[in-house]
Amino acid sequence: MSDQDPRGPTHESYWMASSESTALPPLDADLEVDAVVIGGGIAGLCTAWELQRAGVGVALLEADRIGTGVTGYTTAKLTALHTLIYAWLREEHGPEGARLYAQSHLEAIEHAAALCAELGTDADLERVPAYTYVESARRVEEIRAEAEAAREAGLPASFVKETGLPYPVAGAVRVEDQLQFHPRKFLLALAHGLTERGGRIFEHTRAVGLHDGTRCRITTESGAVVVARDAVVATHYPVFDRSMLFARLKPRRELVAAAAVPAERAPAGMYITPEQHTRSVRSAPLPGGVQRLLIVTGESFEPGTGSVEERYSLLTAWIRGRFPEAEITYRWAAQDNDTTDRLPYVGHFHPGTQHVYVATGFGGWGMSGGVMSGRLLASHIAGGPRPAWTELYDPRRLPRVRDAGPLLKQQAFVAKHFVGDRLHTSHVDSAADIPPGSGAVVRAGGHHCAAYRDDSGAVTAVDARCTHLGCLVHFDDAEQVWECPCHGSRFATDGSVLHGPATRPLEAREIPESPQDRESPADPD
Repeated sequence: MSDQDPRGPTHESYWMASSESTALPPLDADLEVDAVVIGGGIAGLCTAWELQRAGVGVALLEADRIGTGVTGYTTAKLTALHTLIYAWLREEHGPEGARLYAQSHLEAIEHAAALCAELGTDADLERVPAYTYVESARRVEEIRAEAEAAREAGLPASFVKETGLPYPVAGAVRVEDQLQFHPRKFLLALAHGLTERGGRIFEHTRAVGLHDGTRCRITTESGAVVVARDAVVATHYPVFDRSMLFARLKPRRELVAAAAVPAERAPAGMYITPEQHTRSVRSAPLPGGVQRLLIVTGESFEPGTGSVEERYSLLTAWIRGRFPEAEITYRWAAQDNDTTDRLPYVGHFHPGTQHVYVATGFGGWGMSGGVMSGRLLASHIAGGPRPAWTELYDPRRLPRVRDAGPLLKQQAFVAKHFVGDRLHTSHVDSAADIPPGSGAVVRAGGHHCAAYRDDSGAVTAVDARCTHLGCLVHFDDAEQVWECPCHGSRFATDGSVLHGPATRPLEAREIPESPQDRESPADPD
């Protein structure tokens, strides 16, 4: 399909469109197990797999279908080269901290490859070099320093000026023997292997309550309760926050566009640049072998801020300028969480617990991070020697003085939306001003309402306050969903939860079409 096709590209990730769906049952009765894992992405499934293989009876709860959340919309790079991290790690955590970080991800890469062999799936696994590059000569010394720090940390890294990209770069870090794969095929094979070993997976089972004690109790949306000795919260953004992680996590979305290109023109390797609002480039095999799928990510932004369609236009223009033969066939968006100190949180959820664990904050590198998390959390729960990097990722670590700036900046951003969005009037006066296929926040009956008009003209309205902590949602004009700019929750136009940390839907509202019919008392929100 050409990008000139009037139907446009498919608004779905290639990984979702090219893999089978699942139909596992929901949990409909109380259950008692050794361990329960909440979340069916790569971190959750890898954790459940490692636990079951270690002889721990596991149940996994997924609010939707496994592999349909963040993991189903990633760019699927299994690499230890995480843009520009090693020079910073060496400065902030010393050479040993950088070495442990590199070791944890290098081992995760090889573990993923071994899992594919064990599970009997190739998952489109390809071993390729990874690059972090810049086009600006002003940043070349930064790249040289990163290559030196990465090599010192134990990566097979080098500084180069030649890459497989069809445009020149000023300099790049090259790391050999990294992996790229089809994340959904990997997760489906993992889920099949898990259930074959006796593990249980329940889909359409949203966890809404967690009681932490010597025995954990997880309440689900249906009312069924799971009792377990240990619980793992692997929901990307924690849906339960007992350690105030929401103050130390910043959600971020990036857009993805994929285009079919001749196989001989596809760049060999995985590439990323911190320039131009980030640009990540890789390709994936397509059936027949004549073409490959060029996958480009970029236009990083906070959920619920600005026009997403405009950002897609910028990303598409960049692809056409660098890869003129590309025919856009898919587009989607990925969501990540950044921590204030740039290291994931994997381990005990908070200082007072011995039985609840969390995996979050992968900062865009959740593929190797998810595999690493499974091994680390299994060592906590099943026993045995702990990896050398355990303390590096411990969620109970205290923020350092130097982390105060990013932490305060994130809280100021949240406060700006929590308070500021209530002070500004809506950009429309009433639902009558909303065009078909669009949405806006309007005031009606003294409340902020999120109103959406579908293509037939029918209006659906819900409470505009996010059910997580009460920030006002904003409309995503590309995906036609409501997004919370504070902590990244996402809702369908009918108010149902698409993405946590929210666990409850937005409440339905009735609003008038005419502004004359609206009440205008002081807003109690």
